[in-house]
Amino acid sequence: MNQTALINTPSGERLICIPNPSTELMPGVCWGRFDHLFTPAFWSIRAQYAESHGLYRQHKLGRDFTEEVIACLLGGFGMPAELGIAAFNRLSERSLISHAASEDEIKTALLEPLEIRGKFMRYRYPHQKARYVASALRRLNSECPPSHNAVAFRDWLLSFDGIGLKTASWVARNYLGSDEVAVLDIHIIRAGLLAGVFERTDRVEKSYLQMERRLVDFAKALGLKLSFLDALIWDEMRQMGWIALHLLSSEKTIKPR
Repeated sequence: MNQTALINTPSGERLICIPNPSTELMPGVCWGRFDHLFTPAFWSIRAQYAESHGLYRQHKLGRDFTEEVIACLLGGFGMPAELGIAAFNRLSERSLISHAASEDEIKTALLEPLEIRGKFMRYRYPHQKARYVASALRRLNSECPPSHNAVAFRDWLLSFDGIGLKTASWVARNYLGSDEVAVLDIHIIRAGLLAGVFERTDRVEKSYLQMERRLVDFAKALGLKLSFLDALIWDEMRQMGWIALHLLSSEKTIKPR
């Protein structure tokens, strides 16, 4: 028997019908129950709600390509998203990005405490990130990225100091709106484990592209744009991370029920 869920949309209530929990969504992954957190069915319903409200359509952090690269380069590394954004805003407000500032100028700005929600915080890795940002600005002022596809675009970004697959994918997703690449950060990985898309033995350090392929297939099976689904999952998991950690710490097999 199919499952039915009722969601509130701007135009009124909408009844949604999705397959039986035991129906296979993709090889090795069943739909699961929509009223159980983090199952494929749960994400399908959350996605349809978000789409009806026009959420997660805009991904860009910067006003142009250079700013997008720098914004993503300043984030990640396990730091809160707000800290990376605050660091980016600091450099942008002081025109250190538009004027291709030196490493010392950038480092000085990053060493100063950043105000986030009324509290002052120190930026992580200011010396290292200043070096990466200065190097990126020099290249971005003299080179243009390949524009024929997202993978070539990402491969070009991988040649930058301090940019790995996750950051390069983040830029490609944000700037191009690409559905060919996935931003596999800790929130996405946890969601993938809980949905049965990833295995506990998967490691982004060794299997990034294989895990990305699974997530691409997952989004297609749900009939969703990967760029949209990636942003939705990241935002929801950020808010419910403690629940995900509790479930993952359980000895039970991580499979949708």
